Amino acid sequence: MKTSFLAASLLCCAFGQQAPQVIEHVTVYKEAGRYGGWPANHGIWSWGNEIVVGFEIGYFKDNPTGHDIDYAKPVEHALGRSLDGGKTWTVTKPEGLRPPSGSKVADLATIAGAGLKDCPGGLDFTHPDFAISFRMTSVHDGVSRYHYSYDRGKTWEGACRLPNLGQPGIAARTDYIVNGKHDMLLFVAAAKSNRREGRVLAARTQDGGKTWNMLSFIGPEPPDYAIMPSTVRVGPSDLVSAIRRRRWIDIYRSTNNGESWSFVNQPMIDNGSNPPSMVRLDDGRLVLTYGYRIAPFGIRAKISKDNGNTWGEEIVLRQDGGGGDLGYPRTVKRPDGKLITVYYFNEDAGKERYIAGTIWDPGK
Repeated sequence: MKTSFLAASLLCCAFGQQAPQVIEHVTVYKEAGRYGGWPANHGIWSWGNEIVVGFEIGYFKDNPTGHDIDYAKPVEHALGRSLDGGKTWTVTKPEGLRPPSGSKVADLATIAGAGLKDCPGGLDFTHPDFAISFRMTSVHDGVSRYHYSYDRGKTWEGACRLPNLGQPGIAARTDYIVNGKHDMLLFVAAAKSNRREGRVLAARTQDGGKTWNMLSFIGPEPPDYAIMPSTVRVGPSDLVSAIRRRRWIDIYRSTNNGESWSFVNQPMIDNGSNPPSMVRLDDGRLVLTYGYRIAPFGIRAKISKDNGNTWGEEIVLRQDGGGGDLGYPRTVKRPDGKLITVYYFNEDAGKERYIAGTIWDPGK
């Protein structure tokens, strides 16, 4: 016997359940003729209702074979900041986050050299206003760097060299877990044995960034790529990591603080290739968000009630995208239990890319 929508809703209410619900879409950055892109490459940080997200600003250029950005023109590193839980935003371009050159092409050529310094160590990862951003110079076998801030991203120190951890190169994005004052776990992509992107590894520093040591690879070397992890702690020694594959997402688990990993499942089989963002709610559920690069283009999510062993039905946050050049989300919790997912977006494939956000309730 089929259950009517009304009966199902009443049943949910009777058991105190509430379905996920989109509250509103917001604009973080939008400018005609420009390209705002890739929050997942930069990172997101939050202090209550104060939220900061990183992204890049370039110039729009139609490119049938890739991202619609003009790499011959300067690319700027920017931060969006909200003081009201993601409803309104201001954009800044902190000098401390700038690579040695404003040009992405020149960046690749020069930053691997004298533009980086060794971290002195002693960074206090537990400082209440601390933030750290990890960046790469190449998706393949380049050198990576990191910048850090003690004032919620208003000013930044660095750029510090991230060692290659015995690999041909490291393509770092911002995915880390703080264990203690000077103790941090870091999850990055390394170049494969053929020096192409990539496979994910876990690393650790216990002296505030002076030295970094590789712990383990997360999964075997793939024939295509495994990159852009998003990792959460679910227990004293238990970690869950979502990893971007060619057109799907893999879930891995560690029960020994990243020393080793086991494959769990694939919650998304084909999203057209987009990285995941994962957060853990106060009630223990895991929320996975990702861009959807197949028509109808947009942003979607899934929720797990059992630390990633199984996943619920897909939640459509929006499906009004004009083309597949979108996504790369980062998601954070607000104090009221709602979520803000930030991503790059387009409503017309022939126009600018912009940074947008969706405020939504993951339900109960």
